[in-house]
Amino acid sequence: MSPALLTRAPREAALLAVGEHRSAHELTNADLAARLDTSDEWIRRRTGIRTRRVAAPEESIVAMGVNAGAKALATAGVDPASVDLVILATCTAARPIPGLAPQVAEQLGARGAGAFDVNGGCAGFCYSLAMAADTVRAGSAETVLVVASERLTDWVDADDRSMVVLFGDGAGAAVVGAADVAASRAGTGAVGGPVGIGPVAWGHDGANAPVIEIREQFLQMQGTAVFRWATTSLVPVARRACELAGIEPADLAALVPHQANLRILESMARSLGAPDAVLARDVVDNGNTSAASVPLALARLVGSGEVESGDLALLFGFGAGLTYAGQVVRIP
Repeated sequence: MSPALLTRAPREAALLAVGEHRSAHELTNADLAARLDTSDEWIRRRTGIRTRRVAAPEESIVAMGVNAGAKALATAGVDPASVDLVILATCTAARPIPGLAPQVAEQLGARGAGAFDVNGGCAGFCYSLAMAADTVRAGSAETVLVVASERLTDWVDADDRSMVVLFGDGAGAAVVGAADVAASRAGTGAVGGPVGIGPVAWGHDGANAPVIEIREQFLQMQGTAVFRWATTSLVPVARRACELAGIEPADLAALVPHQANLRILESMARSLGAPDAVLARDVVDNGNTSAASVPLALARLVGSGEVESGDLALLFGFGAGLTYAGQVVRIP
């Protein structure tokens, strides 16, 4: 290793762009009520979900991830051939080997990139974003593509009304680069403010991991235990992410938690102390898409104009493991 690499000053990392893939097929509450002992009112009251997207057979984890990643790269103006690393967050691959990140990278045209998978459950995107940012800060990469792609419906019993109402499929992606690159594209000469991608606050409650697990080929969850954990244990971690970024929760323009259940999201938002922040509610129309839910929700906020470039947003993933991770980012 050259002396220049050993003495290079630390640099900041920033989001350059986001992208999304949403399946065309919707599974509505009315569809479920037509064949199960449930109703639109029952589902909305308990989850806030109105409909969820279900991937078609050709919409594989790789195919959805490639589509989301291509959109993010195009928005960032980044040639896929210049990507140094591709990280794929997924917990729904049909088999553990081979990993799917190399296929995503190959199909995108990022043939010179490193590539690996991350299984952090529903926190997978935030874990992957943290690794991408640290890789850029360390100088190991100039540009990293983070993709989160999930097919939850492959792992849900279609006759289990407690589970099938919750989950959907989809993919989201983010391009991460050096903050000076992001600033030059914005024409400002500086990222401005306390963070590009803030330090991660993360952890686990592995002692209670069995509350979400695959049993007899299907995803099972102790919903009451998960709700209690998410609404009582995670807000201090979210506050810690703000502290690490050098801001107060009141400085946030947006809250983008894992889209598990609208009731959980609303409870966390009330407790955090960010009264002016818009709360991402992608779960209403897309269901719980595990690792893909945070980038999908962020992409919707950006696309709808509910947040503006330069705004501060808290991203926060939590779920199977039990794992959690969050960081403050500046909207690209």
